[in-house]
Amino acid sequence: MSEKTDIILYKGVIGLDLMLRGHHLLCVHGFRGMGYSPEFVKKMSSVVEEIRDDSNDFQIKVVAALDDTCGACPHKGKTTCEANEDSNEHVLSMDHNVIQHLGLSEGTVYKKSFLVQLTAEKVEPNDLDLICKGCSWLPYGVCKEGISELREKYDYQELR
Repeated sequence: MSEKTDIILYKGVIGLDLMLRGHHLLCVHGFRGMGYSPEFVKKMSSVVEEIRDDSNDFQIKVVAALDDTCGACPHKGKTTCEANEDSNEHVLSMDHNVIQHLGLSEGTVYKKSFLVQLTAEKVEPNDLDLICKGCSWLPYGVCKEGISELREKYDYQELR
């Protein structure tokens, strides 16, 4: 079964297109094919493709918990991230930081187009230093680059 088929079947089963944890709302814009395992990269690539496809709008439930991308992560435990003893607390803090920064409500379903537009409007590349503090991917620069590209696409200028 292809990733696209999985998403379609998932839609039909529970009436929800995608569940994403707060910090993944930002990760999808900076994702450049790096990840925790080949399976995770494949899953994240599929999700990113759907998010970046402007012709396709769908519902996303925003959570501070394991989400649809976490299912392919080798660090996924039964209900928490188990990369190390502090990892779950860390990713939850990033989830909450993003949800708060965007003014969203945890557990609420939003249209993808709204979330992408909101991210372009409210998140600047340098905001990631605080929102994503301690993230192992932040030093690569791809996250800030992705947010910058998103803001350019929606014609938001960086504040100086």
